[in-house]
Amino acid sequence: MKRFFTFALSLLATAVLMAQGWPSKYQGVMLQGFYWDSYSDTQWTNLESQADELAEFFNLIWIPQSGKSNNTANSMGYDDMWWFNDYNSSFGNEQELRSMISTFKDKGLGTIADVVINHRFSMEGWFGFPEETYKGVTYTMSSTDVCSTDDNGGAQAEADRLGVSLGAADSGDDFGGGRDLDHSSQNVQTVVKAYLDFLLNDLGYTGFRYDMVKGYAPMYTGIYNVAANPQFSVGEYWDGNTSAVKGWLDGTASGGAIQSAAFDFPLKYLLNNCCNGSSNWNQLSGSSLMSDLNYRRYSVTFVDNHDTYRDNNALTGNVLAANAFILAAPGTPCVFLPHWKEYKSEIKQMIYARNMAGISNESTFKALNNSASQYAMQVNGDGGKSVVVLMGGTSWPRSTADEADYFLVQTGDNFAYYLSRNAETAWASVPSGTYDNAFTVTLNAVSAADGVQLVYTTDGSEPSASNGTTVADGATVTVSDGMTLKVALLKGGVVSGTVTRQYAVTHFQPYDITVYVNTDNVGWADMNYHSWGTQAEYSTDWPGKKIETTAEIGGKTWYYNTYRISSSSDMVNFVFSTGTGSPQTVDVVNVNTDKYFEISTEQSGGKNLVNDVTDQYPAGIGGVYAGTQERPDNMNVYTIDGRLVRSLGTGVTTSEALDGLEKGIYIVGGKKVVKN
Repeated sequence: MKRFFTFALSLLATAVLMAQGWPSKYQGVMLQGFYWDSYSDTQWTNLESQADELAEFFNLIWIPQSGKSNNTANSMGYDDMWWFNDYNSSFGNEQELRSMISTFKDKGLGTIADVVINHRFSMEGWFGFPEETYKGVTYTMSSTDVCSTDDNGGAQAEADRLGVSLGAADSGDDFGGGRDLDHSSQNVQTVVKAYLDFLLNDLGYTGFRYDMVKGYAPMYTGIYNVAANPQFSVGEYWDGNTSAVKGWLDGTASGGAIQSAAFDFPLKYLLNNCCNGSSNWNQLSGSSLMSDLNYRRYSVTFVDNHDTYRDNNALTGNVLAANAFILAAPGTPCVFLPHWKEYKSEIKQMIYARNMAGISNESTFKALNNSASQYAMQVNGDGGKSVVVLMGGTSWPRSTADEADYFLVQTGDNFAYYLSRNAETAWASVPSGTYDNAFTVTLNAVSAADGVQLVYTTDGSEPSASNGTTVADGATVTVSDGMTLKVALLKGGVVSGTVTRQYAVTHFQPYDITVYVNTDNVGWADMNYHSWGTQAEYSTDWPGKKIETTAEIGGKTWYYNTYRISSSSDMVNFVFSTGTGSPQTVDVVNVNTDKYFEISTEQSGGKNLVNDVTDQYPAGIGGVYAGTQERPDNMNVYTIDGRLVRSLGTGVTTSEALDGLEKGIYIVGGKKVVKN
């Protein structure tokens, strides 16, 4: 009986701890897996295809609101309407969503749901909410679940016209879209609690990101989290005032325990001030959740998000330095998808170092230098290990910390990132990943001991005193094809600090793509291609390049322009317009193959939608060669998206190069070829 009672108390204690908003001493890193209009990048199938890579570096991934929204075309999910029964969104269908969440979970990557409950859109009129069923219970809302002050009196006027009643006054800020929900309503609370249960226990989400929590009193977040018991919860309390954000956190408390984390907007604005051009780096010692020992557990740090990225709150200057700071600092770092894509190698290395030092959301830190020209911070992890980040000047500061005790992980414009040598680990200068061509990896011993060597293997086997190649610190390894590299410290015949790096090499060759646009549906008299992307030469000034070249294909006139794809990660993005830039289309992103686009009369946010009709037209073929033609250069064969199929030498005919391959389009010797 005593054992049972003790076990019951243990379960209760575990439940209480899990309900406290964010885990104590949490060492994870989160990825925001979307940005505004990231309809291609954030497709559930696309994110799932990256699960192995993402799970190596991140513990959590925050994705957009995944239910069906009011806008049936392109929606980021903040005009949410369906909570239970329709999960076909702009990012994929329900089956794809469930598959992605399940795959992430199998690999140890938790998915954070974007929970939009401040407001909700209706199906018909102002108060026609959908009727939905979950676990045999039917849920709906009515006018009495809408705040009486919604839309600055607009909701009340509509209610008076219809002769219906509204709920209580809004307990937070008014929102101009949809209907602001009255969270004092027992029906609203019942529906929200069921919705959160569905997200966690049916779809399989790990936790919640609450949207626009300024819109309702913080006590309701506490009520919902106590009921749902998520392991992770973070609120978007968009305010640069640290006291205000702390006040919201305190307001979520139940039973004396804060029930949610919050995004550290105060720290974001400190980073903006420094990394957007200010020379006063000591501003980083200012007030934030991260800087307060009593609140840093609940600090989710970030550089930008989908909203700040597209307005005057964006950090447009030294983005990599800002990411270095949050990846060193206490709190839980949330890396923004565009930053991950642009600085993937550097961010990977800093995440490795953070994990090796055991930095958590409650780690302590001290300033090694706090001056206008440099802010230097030492953050303490597990077992006396630490990282040091230098912001501003990259010269080691005069302090009690000795530069010889640290290993330089990453440096760049106005920042440097170090890992303490007592981490006692091997290090590889290139992180796991896929690379276009052969490269060299430098191996280092991050160790405080003398006489340490390194031993490595390239076949995935475990290195030991009797297995692998033994080398000195600073040795190099050439990676020309796929490889599993394992490197370990070796001293006195004992191996320790093993690291594993998975490398893939595509042997990529540049190729050209042609982007065709037809305007018959809208009758535009001319055409502008405004473009940007991973290569500087793509970038144009608004409204872009006026395109005058046309081709007659399939009985239609198509504007077209050609672009060079220089790497496997290369993408071109577009906005098409007429005249001086109006009317214009929505963004068309991540183009790296021949495309045929038709401008639609349908619009989203006043911008014309674009239909991809590539499958209805032939790809622009650079050349179709007879089987007897020999090529003087190499005859490597690639798929249209740049994956190497065959590596062949000179003097091989096109037909020989394609022999045995399936029908389709290939790049052979740098030219696009059709195999029939």
